[in-house]
Amino acid sequence: MTQDERRAGGMAYKVSPGLMDEMHKCRLKLRAFNTMDPTDEEGLTSAIAGIFGKSDHPVVVPPFYCDYGSHIEVGKGFYANYGCTITDVGKVTIGENVLLGPHVSIFTAGHPVHPASRSTLYEYGIPVTIEDGCWIGGCSVILPGITIGKYSVIGAGSVVTKNIPPMSIAAGNPCRVIRKITDEDVRVYFRNREFDPEAMEEVLAAAERFHKD
Repeated sequence: MTQDERRAGGMAYKVSPGLMDEMHKCRLKLRAFNTMDPTDEEGLTSAIAGIFGKSDHPVVVPPFYCDYGSHIEVGKGFYANYGCTITDVGKVTIGENVLLGPHVSIFTAGHPVHPASRSTLYEYGIPVTIEDGCWIGGCSVILPGITIGKYSVIGAGSVVTKNIPPMSIAAGNPCRVIRKITDEDVRVYFRNREFDPEAMEEVLAAAERFHKD
């Protein structure tokens, strides 16, 4: 079994020359992406699509960092603010209409805890999944093996160490579910601030479509 096969299977593996070559190629693409004209939105979208394994017109604000890029799959409507880091040793699957705040980190990679095991240079990558419609607040960290359920919101600065169920607001270090998202939240855009009448009309129409879907 090759080291890449071990990596892809979620087994402990070592970085082989072949894997290192893949990472070097990705770093060259990232250097080009991160130094592009920031106003060239079409060019940026095309460049990041060439780094990701699968995508549909993603919007990523430079700088962005990853290991391979090819192990990242994102759905349509994906947006990542500046400073995003994804260690995609394991597969990272992100659904549709997912928003990442500034400096969000998604880690699939890790090392053994015991120093003797760690000295062998074995490491691992465990997949991460973020389902449709999630919003991940700025400076949050998502650890290996995590699944964040549909439409959930992760508060800024959280460290997600356990799976988060759908339609949840969760925050903290370690991240914990605070409450479920309910229909009462539709009318509010921040804490107790309600949308104005003009905006409310559009919001309520969106809520009606949401329930039909």
